Amino acid sequence: MHIHFYERIWISIAIAAIVLMFGAVAAAGFSFGVHMPGDMGMVDPAALNEDPDFSNPGVFDKGDGKYEVVMIAQTWQFNPSKISVPAGSEVTFKVTSRDVTHGLMIENTNVNVMIIPGQVSEFTVKLSKSGSFNMICHEYCGVAHQTMTGQITVTP
Repeated sequence: MHIHFYERIWISIAIAAIVLMFGAVAAAGFSFGVHMPGDMGMVDPAALNEDPDFSNPGVFDKGDGKYEVVMIAQTWQFNPSKISVPAGSEVTFKVTSRDVTHGLMIENTNVNVMIIPGQVSEFTVKLSKSGSFNMICHEYCGVAHQTMTGQITVTP
């Protein structure tokens, strides 16, 4: 069967786009550490007050410019909702939800995490630029969803 020259060009472009897409997915999955949540990061959302990791949410100084933020998302708030760290800090977040699925996006950073009830989401971000950064829930969580915000202050 004869395939016209221009059709062959478009077929080649389509095949190249598909190969490029599969390559990007493979790179994200294997090279950049993007992965699905596993069982090792599970907690009982109904018993977070008794859990040793989540019974006292807050910001903890781990030394050498490293901080750990233990956070609980619940209808319609982040706990803690105000976080303050010095510029240049490496901040590791451990976040879970008490009730429904929430999201955590920190403006002007690359942080965008889904928070699932009982699943511990852990990620690290380096906050180099001083200023105030809004934390926003980006997953609809109920009638007051638009009020679910917080703030990270990075001091010089």
